[in-house]
Amino acid sequence: MSRGLPRSANDVIEQLLDERMQKVEEAFNADGLGFTGPLYAGVDDLLRLSVEDLVRRPERRSRLVILLTTSGGYIEVVQRMVAILRYHYEYVIFVIPNYAFSAGTVLAMSGDEIHMDYYSRLGPIDPQVESASGKMVPALGYLVQWERLLQKARKGELTMVEAQLMIDGFDQAELYQYGQARDLSIALLSEWLVNYKFKNWTRTESLGKAVTMATRKRRAKAIAKKLNETERWHSHGHGISMAVLRRDLNLRIDDLDQKPEVCDKVKQYHSLLDDYMAKMTQGGVLHTIGSYVPYARRS
Repeated sequence: MSRGLPRSANDVIEQLLDERMQKVEEAFNADGLGFTGPLYAGVDDLLRLSVEDLVRRPERRSRLVILLTTSGGYIEVVQRMVAILRYHYEYVIFVIPNYAFSAGTVLAMSGDEIHMDYYSRLGPIDPQVESASGKMVPALGYLVQWERLLQKARKGELTMVEAQLMIDGFDQAELYQYGQARDLSIALLSEWLVNYKFKNWTRTESLGKAVTMATRKRRAKAIAKKLNETERWHSHGHGISMAVLRRDLNLRIDDLDQKPEVCDKVKQYHSLLDDYMAKMTQGGVLHTIGSYVPYARRS
């Protein structure tokens, strides 16, 4: 889709983004989508419009490559986003130029492929939820602290301050909401790994044994469990490198550094998008060739 002659400096930059996205599309033989920003309510609607516009292109492909950068957000939004992607595309590739944390990690795990370089990071699956005060909080931190206080109470080691905190500081309805978000994240990650990333996994790499559906499910649950271990990762925003994902989670990640030309195209696109968003003080953007949609302000 052509934008026509540029009318402003912004038009020039957005046309340059289109050109760089076209190179990414050619490198992956896929339609391309640049997605940077939080996974909050409403972005699923914008994604639907962007994807529906993509599939109307006369030269549309059956594959989609998404260059994803996000700090995370609502797991329910991610669930709808994956439904949109899988309704329109048989094969989905996620490229992580920088980071995709929390619910963004769950989203990346819905792909048939995940591409990272030595600098890229995924994160623990700690979905954010909205508290009664309207503040976005990582669910697992509250659940872990509540469980610690319960254990101290069972042992009779609870201080007066901690007892008061249990009474006044934890809303039971909120705790239930946090638990539901955690359980949904684990269930979706496990399901998507089995259905997409593991679907062509037929032989083990070490012994060459046949891989059954039960094996795929066990591996998916093991990965989900490890990504849910707060003690292992320490914080909501802890970055997990490609090397650690491969070593500790036994997860196959495609190494962009092994394909310098492709890696360079990804970097050129991402750096321009990041610089342009900073200039425009935009916190979230969906970009496809011919369409640039900002949806959040940078704080």
